[in-house]
Amino acid sequence: MSPDLQIGKKHLRVLIVEDHRALAENIFEFLGETYYCLDFAYDGLTALHLVSVNQYDVIVLDIMLPGLSGLKLCERIRNDLKCNTPILFMTARDAIEDKTSGFSLGGDDYLVKPFDMREMELRIQALSRRGASNQNERNAGSICFNTGTLEVSLSNGKKVELSGANARLFEILMQAYPRFVSHETLSQAVWGIDDIDLHTLRTHIYNLRKLLNDTLNHSLIKTLRGRGYRLIPPEDK
Repeated sequence: MSPDLQIGKKHLRVLIVEDHRALAENIFEFLGETYYCLDFAYDGLTALHLVSVNQYDVIVLDIMLPGLSGLKLCERIRNDLKCNTPILFMTARDAIEDKTSGFSLGGDDYLVKPFDMREMELRIQALSRRGASNQNERNAGSICFNTGTLEVSLSNGKKVELSGANARLFEILMQAYPRFVSHETLSQAVWGIDDIDLHTLRTHIYNLRKLLNDTLNHSLIKTLRGRGYRLIPPEDK
């Protein structure tokens, strides 16, 4: 089984969110543990917790779940956790309106029950490849930062490549979004000390803001006086 994964050399870590235990057991039996590391959740809140503390290659998500629905769970994974792991919906609801809702909330693929297990596996593999190609990307609203290329881009197509302290400052702000980052945290992360002269830090932030504003038409960084800085996507202003 899974000859495609023999090339990848690693287990795919997949979260299966399905409240129908018999189907969940069938999925586990079919996929097995040779090529997959599988976690299971039988309700939305358990799944949300697992996503918050683990990194998955793919999430397979039923829509009809007790408590927190699959659609609401997908929305919270994208908006609250800022998690871009590919999501495959599996559901008996096959109306175009249902599919539209799933995709609009952040789903990546849609599998209608009943389905062939091999088709599910093929979709999981395809989504894992798509996710791997985007593993360097971090998102904060409409802001995308690629930690491999150090490129910042907006949904309007504008982009700029950062370097040096600018790149490190921006990465720390991206990681913290939507929270703010204190002066001390920025100082420690960029220069290895927690008491850098505030004038020096302000100068670096000013230069970063100017670069972003000149290239993207948005400075993207808000000052919280006496506390630190936080990212502000254009749509949040």
